[in-house]
Amino acid sequence: MRAADGFTGRANSTLTCGDPGLPIPRALGAVEGFAREHGIKPTTHVVVASAHEQAIEDAGWHVDLDHPGGAESLVMTGALEKFADGVAESRDLPGWWELAAGSEVSAAQRHVLGSGGNVCFASITENGTVVAAVRGAVVEDVVHVARLAVRPSHRRQGLARRLMGELAGWGLEQGATTCVLQVAEHNEPAIRLYEELGCTEHHRYRYWVPAVS
Repeated sequence: MRAADGFTGRANSTLTCGDPGLPIPRALGAVEGFAREHGIKPTTHVVVASAHEQAIEDAGWHVDLDHPGGAESLVMTGALEKFADGVAESRDLPGWWELAAGSEVSAAQRHVLGSGGNVCFASITENGTVVAAVRGAVVEDVVHVARLAVRPSHRRQGLARRLMGELAGWGLEQGATTCVLQVAEHNEPAIRLYEELGCTEHHRYRYWVPAVS
């Protein structure tokens, strides 16, 4: 069970994996209680076609079609050496936060994006303005990639590909070998980019919420 003042679905949901140690309906009741306690929407993070999916549906929960990031997302993985090109420099710039997290950055956003140990805030600047940004965090030998963003005025210029290459180079220097990232299934341009970098789909997940009484 995770709560972070509503910032990101992953950080404000219960990951359903393994045996909860009690019947699924009771476990979901605990999820709802935790959500009330922390002032967030009761949500479960469920791998598509996993063992718990049918039981959660049978308990009256449904896929959150209104989730801001989309109803279904892919988790993709790839070898860093396939697309490493240069080495990113981590710079905690105000412009990075503005582009990757929004104009008014909350304490929850800083906590979620700033924690995780070995973190890289990579960016590309032009005339003093951050025009592309991405976050990487090394956990064991894996770089967890998140918040890749390019300003609309600078898209289709190869900046996302360049930044991913530099982040991969940074990851290799930290001892990582692979990357993992998540992307909404409707974000076809991003999926195409990641596939061109050699990433492949590992699994898909959806967020489930209880029926409104």
